[in-house]
Amino acid sequence: MSAFPGPMPRPDGQDGWAAVQLKERPRPAEVANVAKVAKDDAPQDRAAALRAVREAHKLEKRLLRMTGEAIADYSMIEDGDRVMVCLSGGKDSHGLLDLLMTLRGRAPVRFELVAVNLDQKQPGFPAEVLPAYLRRLGVAFRIETQDTYSVVRRLIPEGATACSLCSRLRRGVLYRVADELGATKIALGHHRDDILATFFLNLFYGGRMKAMSPKLVSDDGRHIVIRPLAYVHEADLARFARLRGFPIIPCDLCGSQENLQRRQMREMLDEWDRRHPGRVQTIFNALGRVVPSHLMDASLFDFRGLRPSRSDASGCGEDSRPPPA
Repeated sequence: MSAFPGPMPRPDGQDGWAAVQLKERPRPAEVANVAKVAKDDAPQDRAAALRAVREAHKLEKRLLRMTGEAIADYSMIEDGDRVMVCLSGGKDSHGLLDLLMTLRGRAPVRFELVAVNLDQKQPGFPAEVLPAYLRRLGVAFRIETQDTYSVVRRLIPEGATACSLCSRLRRGVLYRVADELGATKIALGHHRDDILATFFLNLFYGGRMKAMSPKLVSDDGRHIVIRPLAYVHEADLARFARLRGFPIIPCDLCGSQENLQRRQMREMLDEWDRRHPGRVQTIFNALGRVVPSHLMDASLFDFRGLRPSRSDASGCGEDSRPPPA
C-alpha cells in the first residue's frame, strides 16, 4: 500500500540546518484548545492553557534545533535526497517524521520524504491506523506487509526475547524496500538515550567501546542510514508525542519484552539524571571527544612507533604538571 502526493516544497533560503527556526505560530489544535478554555473556564485556567501552548511551542523549537544540528554536524541529508523514514508507530519514529516534515519546508536543501511501515502480521496489529494518519498528513508512504512474526515465533523459544532476530529480519525487508523506492537515505528514530544505552551495553557486556553511529553504511553496503534524533532526549520525545497526539502503536504486540540488560541501562541512566543532573549529557558529549592516544587500542594509535618529539623533554608520564587545585 502506498500514496505519493505532489511535488515537494522548495526551501526558503535558510543559510544552514542549524539556523532553521519554527515560525512563531501555534498549531490549529492548540488554538482550538485555548479557545475552548477561554470560553468555558476561569481566568486562571485560561492563563494555564496559554502557558501550556507556549511551552509546547518552545519544546518543538528545541527539537527542531537539535535535529537540525545533528543533520548539519554529520551531513545526514543532502540536496536531492529521497529520505525513507522508518515508521514503527512508536513515539520516536512519529516524532522523527513530524520534525523532518517541518524541516523539509525550511531546510537549506531540497529533499523528499517517504514514510515506510512494516506490517509484520503481529496479532492485534491495527493495520488501518497508520495509513489513515499518513493520508491526513499528506506525506508519501508505503505499508510493506511481510509475516516476519511467524518466523520469529518459530525460531525463538517461548519466553525468550525476540527483539534481536526481529530487528535483523526487519532491516532486511527495509533495505529491499529502500532499493525499490530509490531512497538515498534511511532515517531511523533512535535518540540520545538509545545511543547511550547501547554504549553501556557494549561496555559492560561486550567489552567494547561502541555505541550507535549517527550515520553509517547499511549492512548490505548499498544505503546510508541516518539517525537525525541523535541529540534529542527521550523525555522530550515522549512529551512531544503526548502534545501531538500521535497514534501510538505499542512495540510489544508480539508479547516480547524489552531486553532486560537494555532496560537496566535505561534505569541506570535515569537514576544518574535524578541524582546527578548533567552527568548523562556529559557522558554523551564525551562520545564525540575521543582521544585514542589515551586509550589502549593499538589499531587506532601507533603506540609501538611512539617517539619523543623533543630531545630536551623533562618530566615523566602523561603530564608533569601538578593537578588543578
